Amino acid sequence: MNSFRTDRVGSLIQEKIGELIVEGRVKDPRVDSFLTVTRVTVSRDLSYADVFISSYKSEAGLAKGIEGLQSAAGFIQSQLNKTMRLRHIPHLRFHEDRGVREGFDLVQKIDGLADNKPAEEKN
Repeated sequence: MNSFRTDRVGSLIQEKIGELIVEGRVKDPRVDSFLTVTRVTVSRDLSYADVFISSYKSEAGLAKGIEGLQSAAGFIQSQLNKTMRLRHIPHLRFHEDRGVREGFDLVQKIDGLADNKPAEEKN
């Protein structure tokens, strides 16, 4: 199967899971609306999809969100099955992606450095 199709399926899965999270349709209390689907990689045979989730909140909240999404994977797959035209929906595996949190921390550090400049350099 060509990579163009797997990329398209991955981006569609990313969009649909993001909608489910934002709309609050995943009823697990561990799943927070601040979770972000950063990327989805789909296997060549479309049997598995690795879904990478990130959040700018605490790492403990991210870990709980991943557990909640993994426990709701059957529900999410059934919702994907209703909206996507695929013979088989890939089995979903959720993973942590700390990229958004690390980027948020980096911006805060840069802002802190900019605030600590001597007065003559600010002008």
